[in-house]
Amino acid sequence: MSIPTETAGSPVVSADILARTAPIYEKVRTVIPPIEWPAFAEDIDAILALKRERDAVILAHNYQTPEIFHGVADIVGDSLALAREAARTDASVIVLCGVHFMAETAKLLNPGKTVLIPDLEAGCSLAESITGADVRLLRQRYPGVPVVSYVNTSAEVKAQTDICCTSGNARAVIESLGVPRVIMLPDEYLARNIAAQTSVEVIAWHGRCEVHERFTADDIGRLRAGHPGVVVLAHPECSPEVVAVADFVGSTQGMNDYVVHKRPARVVLITECSMSDNVAAQHPDLEFVRPCNLCPHMKRITLPGIRHALETMTHAIEIDPAIAAPARRAVERMLAVKPR
Repeated sequence: MSIPTETAGSPVVSADILARTAPIYEKVRTVIPPIEWPAFAEDIDAILALKRERDAVILAHNYQTPEIFHGVADIVGDSLALAREAARTDASVIVLCGVHFMAETAKLLNPGKTVLIPDLEAGCSLAESITGADVRLLRQRYPGVPVVSYVNTSAEVKAQTDICCTSGNARAVIESLGVPRVIMLPDEYLARNIAAQTSVEVIAWHGRCEVHERFTADDIGRLRAGHPGVVVLAHPECSPEVVAVADFVGSTQGMNDYVVHKRPARVVLITECSMSDNVAAQHPDLEFVRPCNLCPHMKRITLPGIRHALETMTHAIEIDPAIAAPARRAVERMLAVKPR
């Protein structure tokens, strides 16, 4: 496919850069129009060179845009996959293309490495819904009850909890504790959805994801009416009412695996927008219906931001050692839980 050398209002991109990035464009040509590629190509080419220079690895969450996810990332996945890979990497520098709590988690598992996040303002409504002081009050209210914190929390909150979990392993983590009752925070909907799957009593916090809470069961009904035969895959941060009318419920990795193995002819992913783009790029023969709820925090991560982070080695994540040690234990305990 022919790729133009410039877009309106942008400088001409050299033929050498276009040639070097052409194999990358082939991965995303079904989701990025050719006229847009020159706006990305120069930064991608520079980032690839900077990674070699800095001995850096880029970890990108499934909600990153395709030019990041397919263009510069070395490791991609959901929060659990990124946590596991962060613990394994030999690179000197980790650039976390996601939100702040993910970068903190990578730093917890790599205290001797440099961990960068391109934008310090890339936050999370769930992480911001609870503090360490809130967890201490919960422990006072429910003495002796273990606290399970979703990875979508700050290091300060992780430090106050017994073990972490992700949406992909929450049930396994809760049941691994061998207790009749747990506190699960901060996502109210995830806690309620997991409670429906287990005999363990789950005490929930009141946090919600600002992306997933916007989806409703009526939305799903309209999608089914407008797209007959569509298979609905929903994230467990959605409300129990949405989960009840979905065909499959799972983490972003779980949804991706469903598409890979089940190959539904027409599918909708009830989660953040870019997830559909990234999966669709890998499966151009399938039809993806795309209801769009963007995460404003994930979208703060851009190619220019990643390039600047590697050029200037900013913004480096630092965690108080008094917080890091107990927070690291909570994450490591999660990683030790065997998948169901």
